[in-house]
Amino acid sequence: MMKKPKAIILLSGGLDSVVSLAELSEKFDFVLALTFDYGQKAFEKEYEAAKKIADVYHIDRHELIKLDWLKNITTTSLVSKNEVPSVGVDNLDDVSITDNSMKNVWVPNRNGLFVNIAAAFADSFKLDYIVIGANKEEAATFSDNSEQFIIDENEALVSSTNYDVKILAPLIEMDKNSIVKRGIELGVPFEYINSCYNSTQKHCGKCESCNRLKRALVNAGAVELVKQIFE
Repeated sequence: MMKKPKAIILLSGGLDSVVSLAELSEKFDFVLALTFDYGQKAFEKEYEAAKKIADVYHIDRHELIKLDWLKNITTTSLVSKNEVPSVGVDNLDDVSITDNSMKNVWVPNRNGLFVNIAAAFADSFKLDYIVIGANKEEAATFSDNSEQFIIDENEALVSSTNYDVKILAPLIEMDKNSIVKRGIELGVPFEYINSCYNSTQKHCGKCESCNRLKRALVNAGAVELVKQIFE
């Protein structure tokens, strides 16, 4: 039997990271999950979700990486006292609104930091892949979710690591509708995920991340999941 490639999953506990993990769980040996705390409002919910997901997919090692300094160099509403922008379902395709939302929740070089920290682990422990939930829908407004970002980072890793480490984004050509549909097909435990930017007990149902998830669930006819996650 061929040995499975060894991988790290960047696990926020949100839709995209969880479906990415589920998509590759049979093909890769996920030996490590990394979750990051940069002072975001939703950290406690994200970490709890990530712990549950890591357990479901039998990832024995789950590291929490604290980046306290990051919250001190940004005014993003994800970490500040400023309110996270509300973006209604009907406005998700309005570029002027989503561009403004992006500027309000942008964390400087966040995914760049995350993949390079993961690369240090991969280089040290000889792990083949770093898996990230970057996807086509979020790439429309977030450049660090784009295919070009993955290409650029992989080129940099050639020189910055001493092991053949590659970043893989299995959802890079998918929108949220396709991601949710695939997650349902794969039996993803949607009841555990957290995609909300806020710290409310359940998903707030107001922020852009929430409403992208909600729209995709509605489009998939997953009425019970909508009730479970948002009500």
